[in-house]
Amino acid sequence: MTELNIESKMHPLNKAGLTLLVSLFGFVLVGPLIGFFFALPFSDGNLMDQLDKLANPVSYPEFRLPLYIMQGCATLIGLALLPALLSYIIDRKGLIAFFTESKNYGLMLVVIFVMTISFMVTDSVFINWNANLHFPEFMGGFESWARDYEERAEDLTKYLTAFTSRGEFALAFVVIAILPAIGEELVFRGMLQTHLLRATKNPHVAIWVSAILFSAFHLQFFGFVPRMLLGALFGYLYYWSGSLLMPAFAHFVNNGFSVVMLYLHQKNVVTMDVESTDVVAPWPVIVLSTLITAGLLYYYKTFLDSKRIADGR
Repeated sequence: MTELNIESKMHPLNKAGLTLLVSLFGFVLVGPLIGFFFALPFSDGNLMDQLDKLANPVSYPEFRLPLYIMQGCATLIGLALLPALLSYIIDRKGLIAFFTESKNYGLMLVVIFVMTISFMVTDSVFINWNANLHFPEFMGGFESWARDYEERAEDLTKYLTAFTSRGEFALAFVVIAILPAIGEELVFRGMLQTHLLRATKNPHVAIWVSAILFSAFHLQFFGFVPRMLLGALFGYLYYWSGSLLMPAFAHFVNNGFSVVMLYLHQKNVVTMDVESTDVVAPWPVIVLSTLITAGLLYYYKTFLDSKRIADGR
């Protein structure tokens, strides 16, 4: 009874702040630390050798597997397990409860699949624009730092996706596509967006603030806008359905499609490099993909509204 009283007195903004703190603590410190020790048996050398490799992993191709393990633990622990535990403590809501509203909505997964692919085409315009954005002269120092950070992040991404076997591809698919789809959506949509909605009573504010924080979390300033738009799309998918399955599936499709296309590109099956910020579809295709995305979003919302009315909710 005391726990329920404490829970009811905690302001939603405090819950939102606590969610961010716990997630960052788990993702930046606890998860990677646990992953580091799990990865030790899979890398040669002593403890200091591993720390040296960790400081500059792209110079050590053999360190890719340990880095997959560390990244996977960071996401699993920092963005899934610890936030899920926090959610249960402050809201008495476990991880499974976020997905229970998705019964009989199988058709929507097909809609979301097509919608996500079409949105990726539209988003390529913003990816190209944001990647070539230049800051005012007085922010030149920040731009230099940000571009340097972006280049290092790009090098790390290329390193992690330079698959040498099907096993590496499968492991990367889990670490890059599956785990973030669950963990990031739990934190930014399931928890943060919900707390902000309760605090502001405005779904659009909650969705867009969560999307901004979601993009900022990745610390890639020259990809900030397209990732924010993607986060907003996920936010509306969650708000209209009430089930985390919907945005998590969209997130999975977005990341998974990119990983598969990278793998096929390396195998010379496809010529398009999805990681290139210079790849922009022709304008007629952009317009068509935007119309498809908008039309499917409208269908998604009206279907769920009618389903909710039919169910008496």
